[in-house]
Amino acid sequence: MTAETDHSAAHRHAGELADAAARTAGVHLRTVHDVAGLAAVADFFSDVWQTPHSTPPYPAEVLHSLVHAGGAVHAAFAGDRLAGATVAVFGPPAAAEAYSLVAAADRGVGHAVKQAQRAWALERGARTLRWTFDPLVGRNARFNLVKLGGAGTEYLVDFYGPMADGVNVGDESDRLTVTWDLLAPRRPKETGDRAAAPVIGMAPDGALLARRSQDDRHVWCRVPGDIVALRAADPALALRWRHAVRDVFTEAFADGFTATGMSRDGWYTLTREEDTPA
Repeated sequence: MTAETDHSAAHRHAGELADAAARTAGVHLRTVHDVAGLAAVADFFSDVWQTPHSTPPYPAEVLHSLVHAGGAVHAAFAGDRLAGATVAVFGPPAAAEAYSLVAAADRGVGHAVKQAQRAWALERGARTLRWTFDPLVGRNARFNLVKLGGAGTEYLVDFYGPMADGVNVGDESDRLTVTWDLLAPRRPKETGDRAAAPVIGMAPDGALLARRSQDDRHVWCRVPGDIVALRAADPALALRWRHAVRDVFTEAFADGFTATGMSRDGWYTLTREEDTPA
């Protein structure tokens, strides 16, 4: 079987997964090209990020330009109601990688829009898709690393600088880059024995923050249960969490680790592959 055949098969399978995920979520998927549709997506993003419709995170005219340049806006509809949307463009090298600029969806709809985005990227020859997310949002980490099978490959400190939307205001905008292998999404691996590993840090709430295995293959790092609620209730405490998790991640990434998992109780698994002989 040739690489081209593998790619075609992966594209067909991705389309089937997208259709199945849409049926499960009770939505239908389509790409959005028209002015009115793109304006509705811009308003949807405003609602998610709690900004006025007059100042959306992604204005309709920007979305229109991205579509015109060859990108795609995928949307999920529950009847006539917009229930999710995601935006992707191609990055260098265009033949190999696509980049997801933004995604938001109602609960249960995110998997469908990401699978639609995957099928679109595969159809155009991409092998990977990248995007960023706030590493303190544990539910998003679990979706990206466990459900989709991506890997956290880069930690970006204060990536956007100060943000003024209703979700991120008052915090620093650290982001974790996800790299999603579109041809063969990563399967969860053995995560080691977290409970037996030495403690390497305490969290701002006084409980454990991080552990590192004695064989130096795994690091585990905890995040707060709901950083958005915590940020609204106690911004100073939320910022202490930001700095504490940042310290663990930047040290681990400098040592060659990647983020490979997230438990249901809010613990990342970071993994370093064994060195192979030259």
